[in-house]
Amino acid sequence: MKPPLPSLTDLAIKHRTDKWGQHFYTPHYEHHFKHLRELPINLLEIGVGGFEDPREGGESLRMWKEFFPNAKIYGIDIHDKSRHEEERITIFRGSQVDRTFLESVAASIGRIDLIVDDGSHINWHIIETFKILFPILHPDGIYAIEDLQTSYLAGYGGDSFNLRRRKTAMNFLKSLADSLNYQEFDNPYYQPTYFDLHITALSFYHNLAFIQKGPNAERSNLSHGNQLRALSARQRLRYAILKARSWF
Repeated sequence: MKPPLPSLTDLAIKHRTDKWGQHFYTPHYEHHFKHLRELPINLLEIGVGGFEDPREGGESLRMWKEFFPNAKIYGIDIHDKSRHEEERITIFRGSQVDRTFLESVAASIGRIDLIVDDGSHINWHIIETFKILFPILHPDGIYAIEDLQTSYLAGYGGDSFNLRRRKTAMNFLKSLADSLNYQEFDNPYYQPTYFDLHITALSFYHNLAFIQKGPNAERSNLSHGNQLRALSARQRLRYAILKARSWF
């Protein structure tokens, strides 16, 4: 009988990554990633850790390597982290907002099944990186974003006073929740975005979010082509009253 596999939290403690202890992300990661544990996937993590010191960092890459025994693990960092490369771990040096660099990384990797953004945590970086990499992610892939507390920190482009500030990562992600329901929009001129068509689920935890990619093709039970289907007289009256009250 095989001994039980170590949990991701066990591995985070072993490899001394801050994904457990300073943060408490590992149970959520295991919940979302465990079905892929034995598969030959490719995981890309943005941010190797250790800041400018080339000797520091790599803890979470080694954690992922042990959790996914058949996977290839890739990292991106703005600093030289090449000394942390080893079997099944490859590291690229470049900026997380450099489209040409990111596209070249994706071309080198091939299929990308999981993306973890633990990079600069600057709000516009988070958003721009997502816009570049999410379309490249495998059609059934998962995109995770850490340390979303910077959405409330001015030094990172966040705001704790205006919680509706459009340029924060959290508000960008909140807008994607509407993408899940785009077929319900009562607007015949609406053109679905890439995110509307390719996001099937969003999960939020403390400072952490997961975006599940997939075909978002579930039809509305009320509308067709972003126009309401034929309704009964009672339904039409109720809808007209609600719309007049600006509830829509």
